Amino acid sequence: MKKLLWLVFILLIAFIILVYFSVSSADKEFETVTIQELDDLESMDFRRHDSVEVAASSLYEANELKDIMQGENYREAWTSPVKVPVLFLDSLYGGIEIVKEGGGTQTHSLRLKDKNGFLYSLRSVNKDPSTHVPEFARSLGLENIVIDAISASHPYGAILAASLSEKAGVLHTHPKVVFVPKQEFLGKQYNEKYGNRLFLLEYETEGEENWTGYKNVYKILDTKNLQELKEENPSQVSIDKNAFVRARLFDMLIGDWDRHAKQWGWVVQKEGNTFKAIPLAGDRDNAFFNLGGVIPGIISNKNIEPEVRPFEKEISHMPGLVYPNDVYFLTNTPVEIFTAEAKKLQDLLTDDAIADAFKVWPKNIAEQNSKEITEKIKSRRDNLVKYAKEFHRIITEKELLNKPLKGSEDIKISPELMKCFECAN
Repeated sequence: MKKLLWLVFILLIAFIILVYFSVSSADKEFETVTIQELDDLESMDFRRHDSVEVAASSLYEANELKDIMQGENYREAWTSPVKVPVLFLDSLYGGIEIVKEGGGTQTHSLRLKDKNGFLYSLRSVNKDPSTHVPEFARSLGLENIVIDAISASHPYGAILAASLSEKAGVLHTHPKVVFVPKQEFLGKQYNEKYGNRLFLLEYETEGEENWTGYKNVYKILDTKNLQELKEENPSQVSIDKNAFVRARLFDMLIGDWDRHAKQWGWVVQKEGNTFKAIPLAGDRDNAFFNLGGVIPGIISNKNIEPEVRPFEKEISHMPGLVYPNDVYFLTNTPVEIFTAEAKKLQDLLTDDAIADAFKVWPKNIAEQNSKEITEKIKSRRDNLVKYAKEFHRIITEKELLNKPLKGSEDIKISPELMKCFECAN
């Protein structure tokens, strides 16, 4: 018995040593872009070039130990050069203005507005997770365990998600990858933070002007403003439940587990005195989330972190993918809507349609990741009716909300409307 205990103790110590060396601090916490074959970035005149070859980041390069302990993830995609257009903001869409800085705690972003009133977002491809590093991890030199997790997100996942959305009939923000060099337009306030970086340029998920193909659009609202509209017009405002169910099932197809209320906009159509809101998915940072390795495997265990779900061939823990906003908007929705939308997605996302969607990726990126991602999408697609029924079942078993949706904490709505969207009717 003593020998067995000693063996367990030795194995535990060995594991701790492996963990320490694999997650020990990197030289940098945040690296935005690596310019290929360019000796002097600061002196480069980018106005002489319409495109540039860049790699998103060299921060996630790893040795064999790190691959085993923290996963291979999408490290190769992050370090592979891709050709992208150079963007100067003073000439974008005939000239734009910077409305404000935005983004979450990890994404650096600028909200832009053109002369016609259309709103856009410039969102960093790489993330800055430094604010999420616990102090104890810093003191032990283990902050890399948080920083390195960004490598599980695909740097170009958002544009593939948009291409697949087009096939699936799911509204999206039309993101495209661009390189923004340092430029006079950014000025001292923004040049250091936003210059010489790789971004996604996409439409905003809110705004006064309609950029979608829908007719009779009143406004594009975020979730909290949609709730306020509902508060003012309780029986006149509804959402397109079929569209929302399809969008949420599509999230599951592409492994996008981060879908809280702030990730959604709503294209609100007005006919007479009635309003119908069509869901608009934003922020595809975690689509195709490829979390591998020993340490992430432990952390993402459904009993430890149920919401962080790896993108595998099968959905292993559906409760982790069901958000409060699902219960809020889809309570009392018949199961037939869930199964019907699942079947529509199966019909739309044929093998040929999926293959065609990957054409938005540079050839080298597609060669690295398309086969594995395609196999996972097809597997999930083939089981989508089963997942749809389970999704519906979990929603029906959840209690109505007793606190505001994420992002709606500062608005005043009735207690009934806080419970569910239809509770105020």
